[in-house]
Amino acid sequence: MEIKEESRQAESLALHVSCNNRSVIEISRQPFAYFSECLFPPVNAKRPNSLPVPTAGEPGLWTSQSDGEVKLRMGDSGLAAETPLTVYQMFTSAVERFGDYTALSWKEGEQQKSLNYREYYQTCRTAAKSFLKLGLQRYHGVGILGFNSAEWFISDIAAILAGGLAVGIYTTNSPDACQYVAENCKANIIVVENHKQLQKILQVEDKLPHLKAIIQYKDALKEKRPNLYTWAEFMELGRDEPDAPLDAIISSQKPTQCCTLIYTSGTTGQPKGVMLSHDNITWTALSTSRHVRLTDATRAQEVVVSYLPLSHIAAQMVDIWVTMKVGGATYFAQPDALKGSLVNTLKEVRPTAFMGVPRVWEKMQEKMKSVGAKSSTVRRKLAAWAKDVGLQTNLTKMNHYQLAKKIVFKKVRKALGLDRCNKCYTGAAPITKDTLEFFLSLDIPLYELYGMSESTGPHTISASDAFRLTSCGKEIPGCKTKLHNPDEEGNGEICFWGRHVFMGYLNMVDKTEEALDAEGWLHSGDLGKHDQNGFLFITGRIKELIITAGGENIPPVPIEDAVKEAVPLISNAMLIGDKRKFLSMLLTIKCQVNAESGDPEDELTPEAVELCRKLGSNATRVSEITGSRDRAIHAAIQEGINRVNEKAVSNAQRIQKWIILDRDFSLTGGELGEINWHIKLGLQQLVEWPKTFIHTFFFLVHRILSQ
Repeated sequence: MEIKEESRQAESLALHVSCNNRSVIEISRQPFAYFSECLFPPVNAKRPNSLPVPTAGEPGLWTSQSDGEVKLRMGDSGLAAETPLTVYQMFTSAVERFGDYTALSWKEGEQQKSLNYREYYQTCRTAAKSFLKLGLQRYHGVGILGFNSAEWFISDIAAILAGGLAVGIYTTNSPDACQYVAENCKANIIVVENHKQLQKILQVEDKLPHLKAIIQYKDALKEKRPNLYTWAEFMELGRDEPDAPLDAIISSQKPTQCCTLIYTSGTTGQPKGVMLSHDNITWTALSTSRHVRLTDATRAQEVVVSYLPLSHIAAQMVDIWVTMKVGGATYFAQPDALKGSLVNTLKEVRPTAFMGVPRVWEKMQEKMKSVGAKSSTVRRKLAAWAKDVGLQTNLTKMNHYQLAKKIVFKKVRKALGLDRCNKCYTGAAPITKDTLEFFLSLDIPLYELYGMSESTGPHTISASDAFRLTSCGKEIPGCKTKLHNPDEEGNGEICFWGRHVFMGYLNMVDKTEEALDAEGWLHSGDLGKHDQNGFLFITGRIKELIITAGGENIPPVPIEDAVKEAVPLISNAMLIGDKRKFLSMLLTIKCQVNAESGDPEDELTPEAVELCRKLGSNATRVSEITGSRDRAIHAAIQEGINRVNEKAVSNAQRIQKWIILDRDFSLTGGELGEINWHIKLGLQQLVEWPKTFIHTFFFLVHRILSQ
């Protein structure tokens, strides 16, 4: 089948892809414009009982203005009643308590450098004065575009101290996407990492009327331009500036005012600027640190590794704010962390707490399985015994645990750099039960987090004394959950209440009204239910429900997950059936991923090869399986789907047809949009896919549905 590249003007199409990481991908599809209208008719999402527009005088629970204020969702007792703080107040409190403790640490060549809390604070003040000298105006943005570094943190906090808005920009953004964010937040200053990121801003500089200066914090400038500064030049600007103007701004700040913007991925239109107040940041840091029982540095300093994109609230909350609250130390990974160097950093730093998105844990799992497959028979049997003991010990209780811990578990933790880590977290997207059980079998329980940008990150978190497999735990202190319009099985829309709920979307009144109801509850759009002990389980997404031609509502995620569990060879599954007479499914096989590009390759993973051998197949490549070439594999997949179908609650929920795609869904840098802290499961979410793949996709859909 010949595939031709379409025009750059091609429109976008939203499709649900049930990947392991639940991220979303964009597709070019000019020849298929009619599919968008047929599959995804426009929906008026405005809530009939949304909050009234705040009137002059007393602040309401929301605002869409950058200089607006909000009424806090205070409680009568407990953490919900804690005194509100500004970022400045929380920072200076940390300096008073932990002044000489390491705050930030990074490598320059082979040399390890660091700042203690006192130096960190003074550096942020100097940077804030430099921002003011460059003309930063109140409630205007400071865009930050680059990989995690001390300069990123300093720019973020300095922007807030100087009265501006800290705005992380995705490093994978195109120049046009950078322009949208910078223009939307009226950015006066943009801080970039290197020449590559600088070029994006220079391409759109003439379209940014508020922009006054650009700062590059890594590498030497390749050219001198007006209002372009190195980091050293920038810091020198504020070195001798008086303190009074900065102090006046700081003293005028209120916890109820905006200090940070988090831009969503723009999966249903242009990105939305999530406005977070000082109190959103400081209170959520307090509640989270209490919930997960982090220790103050005066007793034992917590250590974290910063590597996840700081344009996400998840990374900011963990790496900057929660760590600051307890006087922890943040170590910066190398820019190629997700391409393989992360484990080296973990071994050097040996963090006490570690946050990983599902793909990070999956890659660790794949690597360990690959190494295990090459071990001797005796070692494999010993490891299998220990893992069985570990899993059963963590699920129930049994003997032999201490022996397994000594022989296997300690060595595994040391090899991963997690020998000091007693708090391992996963979030930003759903994780498979297989991966959870794999690490649980190694005595590494992964505690799930759930929340969204609009809740300043976490809403529920699992903990060692509040843990259920596949549950994302219970609410952080001071927050409440409501399930809106629950069905007969208890599944309802998950709604949040608490001081972590955002102020509103910048300059988007209608979108804010869609997100908040008349009582001020934040509607997530996610479906969930509680068990009898109050543990929250995510069961789907409202907009992803498949409505068959017969009118039956079918949540695809449980079916997709069941297929992946029944057939371990499957990496990703995508259920199709909206307005159709029956359900069909697209499947991908576990394959190797190019370490440099992140593209899926034709070669199977070692685990997949081993599974093929057990099924009587000699396949080593995906291309040897697709197109019904391998009868043994196709028979095994059909048997697995049959087992899933046997458990279906109705005939409408049975998978009638399926096909294997010739390549897996891609995590290529720039091809994937934001992996939100907010779990993206939506059928109608905008997805980013390799542009030529859309032709193949619709060909396959047509082929399945016409059979």
